[in-house]
Amino acid sequence: MNTYRIYDHVQLGSGTVVEDYCIVGALPRGAREGELETVIGEGSIIRSHTVIYAGNAIGRNFQTGNKVNIRESNRIGDNVSVGTLSVIEHHVEIADNVRIHTQVFIPEFSILEEGCWIGPNVVLTNAKYPLSPGVKDRLAGPVIRRGAKVGANATILPGVIIGEHALVGAGAVVVRDVDPGTVVAGNPARVIRRIEELPYTTALHA
Repeated sequence: MNTYRIYDHVQLGSGTVVEDYCIVGALPRGAREGELETVIGEGSIIRSHTVIYAGNAIGRNFQTGNKVNIRESNRIGDNVSVGTLSVIEHHVEIADNVRIHTQVFIPEFSILEEGCWIGPNVVLTNAKYPLSPGVKDRLAGPVIRRGAKVGANATILPGVIIGEHALVGAGAVVVRDVDPGTVVAGNPARVIRRIEELPYTTALHA
């Protein structure tokens, strides 16, 4: 007897493992059975108690930690990892080789480009004035550009762009765009140096 549920409109690639108590292909509110197809690429690992809603297109070698929640209609590339207790809302774009650590929140309309790294307990936001009139028509998730890294417990405000290979320090509150290759820290986050000034720069680009 299976201890997980995989809906009929789900396609799992070869070698994919679904652990106990997972739900894959759950219907979002208002959707009908078979309306939204879910595809998960080969060699993926969906760990226990993960819930993946319908309408997701997910690439090869995807893996989740325990109790991950992924809402509907996302596009997720190859070799993406989502850590335990993280939440990805709907209509999110995640490119190849992205690492999302534990207890991260990724809201609607966020974009995570190739190879970016999101540390534990990071919160991205998409509503500048929550619960204000018409707010749902103006949602804008952050854009994390290629190779950027966001340190633990950082908060990124709506629509903010973190430039390529930039580094956001732990606990930072980022209220404006971050230029490529810069290091920011603090509340509000400010530039404190360039990536090439870090002691491990050679290792980063090896």
